Amino acid sequence: MKPRFHASTAWVTCPTPKPDAHLRLFCFPYAGGSSLNFRSWADHLPATVELCPIELPGRGPRMQEKPFTQLQPLIQAIAPALIPYLDKSFAFFGHSMGALVSFELAHLLRKDFGCSPSHLFVSGRRAPQLPDPDPPIHTLPDAEFIEELRRLNGTPEAVLQHDELMQLLLPTLRADFAVLETYRYTPAPPFDCPITAFGGLQDQDVGSEPLGAWREQTCADFSLHLFPGDHFFLHKAQSLLLHSLNQTLIQRF
Repeated sequence: MKPRFHASTAWVTCPTPKPDAHLRLFCFPYAGGSSLNFRSWADHLPATVELCPIELPGRGPRMQEKPFTQLQPLIQAIAPALIPYLDKSFAFFGHSMGALVSFELAHLLRKDFGCSPSHLFVSGRRAPQLPDPDPPIHTLPDAEFIEELRRLNGTPEAVLQHDELMQLLLPTLRADFAVLETYRYTPAPPFDCPITAFGGLQDQDVGSEPLGAWREQTCADFSLHLFPGDHFFLHKAQSLLLHSLNQTLIQRF
């Protein structure tokens, strides 16, 4: 039976349904991000690709839901919600935290459900087998935590200076960083699907070498593309990123 797209409170959103699409592209947001980060992509993808951004608890229409603080419970919650949508080929795109979530979710789907993405696009995140070189920040006092957010340059300054808004956002941001900082890599066989890694040329935290290490996670093709910008190049260099993404999607699907 053809899956039905649920209300906006579901894990899977679909801003522009394409019933005849050959492939679904599931997009996973960075820490503090939401499905809205990808909504505009629907207008720039090939007609054969249906965009399906993932909405995590603690943001957007799910703001009242408690966010996850560990990766394994998070992917175990996402997987069964995703299964009805895997009746055709699918690919994953994840930026930063989203890259790690999509990677571990792909492992879970392979192990428990016998299915894997046709392509894995990882962005702004070092390969999972590499240890985190930075001390954790999710338990820092508010002022120090906000200063770290400022350094990462992913939260607008107007938001960082808005005390009331930050008090609303901090629990989800802390939870997302806890997901990242409590993660422990478990070795597993590499994927059979290709992996494409994207990065920012001015990203001080994730350079080409830790991005290139993703090649160890696939037996298939691997490619690395760098764009102008820092860790959040996916916004400032969005057109270049989407062009590269589209070239791969058109060639393969």
